[in-house]
This record gives sequence, structure tokens and C-alpha cells, in this order.
Amino acid sequence: MDEVTISQEDRRQLGLWAADCAERALPLFEEKAPSDPRPREAIEGIRAFVREGKRTAQLRALAWAAHAAAREVDEPAATAAARAACHAAATPYIHPLATPHQSKHVLGPAVYAALGHELAAGDAGSADEEIRRAIEHAPPEVRALLRRMPAREPGRSRLDTLYHALDAALRR
Repeated sequence: MDEVTISQEDRRQLGLWAADCAERALPLFEEKAPSDPRPREAIEGIRAFVREGKRTAQLRALAWAAHAAAREVDEPAATAAARAACHAAATPYIHPLATPHQSKHVLGPAVYAALGHELAAGDAGSADEEIRRAIEHAPPEVRALLRRMPAREPGRSRLDTLYHALDAALRR
């Protein structure tokens, strides 16, 4: 299996972009679960990583907590928003492997945020708008990192379609 080089700066830029993407969906979760701070704490955790550059057990715990929040909330848009936060907090932990699975970790925060907006609005245009925004704000380090990994296939589900669209656009 091929390996890719992931610098500390790559991880920081990916974390910043991921936090920005996930944060846009956070109101979708907080509207349904206003007393549950776990997705917000996950986003705050990745922002702390960006500032300090330290991968800690606490950051991993925050990611898992946001994942648990996604499982516990009973509303699809809120679930997607919490998953975006989980993926954002987990971005510093991607492995230097050139696999589609690792590219999923790069793209997950933006894709789940877009899916959350689509589910909340009830139309695909909302997700397309979020994907466009994610593309426009993706730093060169994120694009370069993604290009070192295999391209995603289109797939059959809406989630696969969003992953593929974002992946293809960031490679251009």
C-alpha cells in the first residue's frame, strides 16, 4: 500500500478548513439538541489543534463524543451536522495511506455539513451550495493532500455523490 506524506502544516490547514465547514452545519444540531455541547466542543477542539498543533487524547475523545451525539439525536439533519463535527475533530488522525478511505476523512466534514443542509432544507441545491463554498475555501494544502490519494468513485447513494463531487472539484 502506498503512503502519502502529511506534514504538520497539512494537518493544521485541513483542520482549519474542516472546522469551518462543520461549523456552518452546527446550528442544525443545536436547534434540535440545544443542551448537547458535544459537536461544538469537537469543533472547538480542532480549532485548538490548529492553534497549538498537538494531537491529544482529548481531541480524539471530543471526536468520539460528537459521533455519539450524532447517534443519539433523532433528526437526520442534526445527525449529519454532528457527524461533520466528529469528522472535523478527527482530521489530524488521518493515516498517511493512499486509500479512498483516508480521502473520506479529508472530505467528511464538508460532505456531512452539506448533507445536513440538504436534509434541513429538503432540496439538493442547499448541499450543492455548501459544496461550492467548501471548494472555494479549501486551502492549497488540502487540495494537494487530496491529490496524493486515489480519486473517489461516484457510488450510488447521495452521500457518495457528494463525496465524489467534492473530491473531483478539489482535484481540478
